[in-house]
Amino acid sequence: QEQLVESGGGLVQAGGSLRLSCAAAGSSFSLNVMAWFRQAPGKHRDLVATITNFDRTAYTDSVKGRFNISRDNAKSTVYLQMNSLKPEDTAVYYCAAGWWVYGTTDLPSIRNFHSWGQGTQVTVSS
Repeated sequence: QEQLVESGGGLVQAGGSLRLSCAAAGSSFSLNVMAWFRQAPGKHRDLVATITNFDRTAYTDSVKGRFNISRDNAKSTVYLQMNSLKPEDTAVYYCAAGWWVYGTTDLPSIRNFHSWGQGTQVTVSS
């Protein structure tokens, strides 16, 4: 299991950008599939983006072309660059580590992930 700590959330105007970071403490970061989820008030926790240990990425449709997930295995850190932010992107964003084979499903399920961060709030004003 990984210990995950997110940072980089905040308040931004629509059209702006934020970069989230997730630092992992554990021995198996480079082997894990990493992902960002988000949860708005009263909503389910949904996958935003994922990156495999071979740097294959996948995104939910609503963020394609605007968000970019990346990882630095030397720093045990995963990033989420968010551009052209919209008010509907407002949510608590969670970093997660897990296991998933790219291509077996369009996107991994929340059940694929065993370690979670505490979350960071992203608020986009209109």
